[in-house]
Amino acid sequence: MKLISERVSVQEKDNVLSVVMLPTTDKKKLNLMLLWLLAWTGCGVIVFMNYFKLNNQDAKLFIIIYLSFWFYFEYKIARAWIWKKFGREKVWLKSGKLFLQKEINGKGKIKEYELDLVNEVKLIELSHASFADTINQSFWIKGGERIQFQYMAKTITFGMQLNDKEAYEVIREIKSYIKKG
Repeated sequence: MKLISERVSVQEKDNVLSVVMLPTTDKKKLNLMLLWLLAWTGCGVIVFMNYFKLNNQDAKLFIIIYLSFWFYFEYKIARAWIWKKFGREKVWLKSGKLFLQKEINGKGKIKEYELDLVNEVKLIELSHASFADTINQSFWIKGGERIQFQYMAKTITFGMQLNDKEAYEVIREIKSYIKKG
């Protein structure tokens, strides 16, 4: 097994190339994210409990709108924390096919692609002037794919929040395997 970084490993064995990408190795930030999630949950529960004490219809309407936004961000925070804690991306190439899986606790849908139809495996460039790119690469969200390829007129992305060095190494390994095959 070859380690590209603390969180990215590559292994070629029995004519199978396997790449595993972990979301994080930073336990301190993960614990802060859990604390944030718990505080956010507590705030929402307190606001919800006070809804029933209100008599003013305008205040009740405000609480309903507030809780709608609160629930959306509760979902986003919980999803990001679960991904960072239990998730991983797997890519493997064997028998003329490329397989992608975003798994959480060993469960996740496996997507299959014919290697003959995979084109242009390349890095997704980031613009440091782009607010969206900056947010997508932050620790606090799930997303920020850095590698893409074309497959039957579709763009397929993977490699969440990899840095340039990690992404280039994964791309190099994949292209090298494809050339051998």
